[in-house]
Amino acid sequence: MGIKVIEEKCIGCGLCVKVCPFAVIRIENKKAIIDEAGCNLCGACVTACKKFQAIEIKREEQTPQTKDLSAYSGIWVFAEHRDGKIQNVTYELLGEAQLLAKDLNCEIAAVLLGDSGIEKETENLFAHGAQKVYLVCDPELKDYRTAPYTRVITGLIDKYKPEIMLIGATTTGRDLAARMAIRINCGLTADCTGLAIDPERKILLQTRPAFGGNIMATIISPNHRPQMATVRPKVFRKSKIQNPKSQIIRENPNIQTEDLLVKLIEIVKDESAKVNLQDAEIIVSGGRGIGDPKNFAIIEELAKVLGGAVGASRATVDAGWISAHHQVGQTGKTVAPKLYVACGISGKIQHLVGMQGADTIIAINKDPDAPIFKVATYGIVGDVLEIVPLLIRKIQEVRG
Repeated sequence: MGIKVIEEKCIGCGLCVKVCPFAVIRIENKKAIIDEAGCNLCGACVTACKKFQAIEIKREEQTPQTKDLSAYSGIWVFAEHRDGKIQNVTYELLGEAQLLAKDLNCEIAAVLLGDSGIEKETENLFAHGAQKVYLVCDPELKDYRTAPYTRVITGLIDKYKPEIMLIGATTTGRDLAARMAIRINCGLTADCTGLAIDPERKILLQTRPAFGGNIMATIISPNHRPQMATVRPKVFRKSKIQNPKSQIIRENPNIQTEDLLVKLIEIVKDESAKVNLQDAEIIVSGGRGIGDPKNFAIIEELAKVLGGAVGASRATVDAGWISAHHQVGQTGKTVAPKLYVACGISGKIQHLVGMQGADTIIAINKDPDAPIFKVATYGIVGDVLEIVPLLIRKIQEVRG
């Protein structure tokens, strides 16, 4: 595996030098010279030299894994809980698992770890679509810790062999999924925004934003099991479907001494997080189009009269105009309110990924060609600083 310059074809035009992201190509005596030690074989130079074909990359052919995958079946959902209550993202994943299971004709199971008090939550899991619950109770599992949770769940996977494993892309889920993927040697697609089953190959199609959110990539894991993905909260809708068949499978924790090296001393809640966007039914968000951080006051006022929460674009958060707790988008919160009002937000894909789950989207922007209007239910072309105060006054008049 390596990169090579074909000297008889190279004319020293320098196109490869301009496109190399690592600056490891130079021109000497009208020939391209590549520092192979700094090259990561990205192929940008090969594309630039397409006309002359003076650069070639040879890669080692990967032999597909021949492991027998026929023993794997079923969809598992990690049941994340906090303070003894199942988190909503678990129910959202169970809802999506029902759609996937129809195409695979398989069972849906939840994996629930905790102390003895967590068993009461199994009824909620059955009520949202789980047909089985793999229940492991131990005092050491009351609160999440990476090592014991990884040990227990990977042990269950080795024993029961699920075909698909879905985990919420929360702080807990991201930590757990990465460790599990290494332990069981399987692929992991993080922060998915779409899941589907390939109708021919019957494998999981995992869609997520890539290259800074500029494209949507669909990723597959054909040679390893389980196929594992994390999904951000509010990407899917939870559905309440009671399964007639419900079975609890109790397992021993099999926790090892080395799993308990980290002790949980205290849980400190972040009191600065005063807004919970993911639970809000109405969100009013401000972007750079509001012109000045002080203008978030009118965004807050509109949110107040509507009885909603304040959101923000990444640009305003990066500029220090508002706290990151308010950020909506790929690197912020994924939300699915009944009403989303985008004020002065152009609608880059990084933001759209986080708010397209809204039932109704109202966009206010003075640029009629802003991408936000392509996804908006209703669009208002005009200056946010003029339109928002008018909306506030009208709403106040209507409500008396």
